[in-house]
Amino acid sequence: MPQDETPQLKATAPLRRRGAAMRRAVLDATVRLLAEGGLEAATVAAVAAAAGVHETSVYRNWGTREELLREALADYTDQAMPLPDTGSLREDLRRLLTALGAFLDTPEGPALLHLSIAPATAETRSGRDAYWADRLTRAEQLLHRAAARGEIRPDADPRAAVEALMSPLFARHLLLGEPVTPAFVTALVDLVLDGLAPR
Repeated sequence: MPQDETPQLKATAPLRRRGAAMRRAVLDATVRLLAEGGLEAATVAAVAAAAGVHETSVYRNWGTREELLREALADYTDQAMPLPDTGSLREDLRRLLTALGAFLDTPEGPALLHLSIAPATAETRSGRDAYWADRLTRAEQLLHRAAARGEIRPDADPRAAVEALMSPLFARHLLLGEPVTPAFVTALVDLVLDGLAPR
């Protein structure tokens, strides 16, 4: 009898992982499924099977599929895009935006963008807002360091600067379908830093 040739994810026997090991396995499985099949593939059932845990364990720890996807992507992006600290704001921003552009070109990048713009309930919107607030606050550290070094005006608004830098990258992917090139990153950083420069 011929074997079923349909690709199957190899599942680990459930309940062999608990605590930090269980969370790590679930987050890694979630990102892997997103990369292989997009948002539709990363169901709670599929994640649980791939991570070797019961579905009830996933719901008990994350509550909703949306919260699981957000935490998995947040964990992945923080590892994929470490915050640079070169001593130069211009170089820090170039590296951060280049890494963000590269991330948006991965299978996980579109999943994050689509999750961010999908219709949301009050509960899932709260989690989404918290996710982006945390990512933006993290990036603002680059501006605070630069202000302390005298590279930018002390009264410059870090949140406005971060939004001005990141929004065009999302627009290129969501609206234009164009890549984030080194020339685009350099032009964008130069444009924003001209407005932040000490007077």
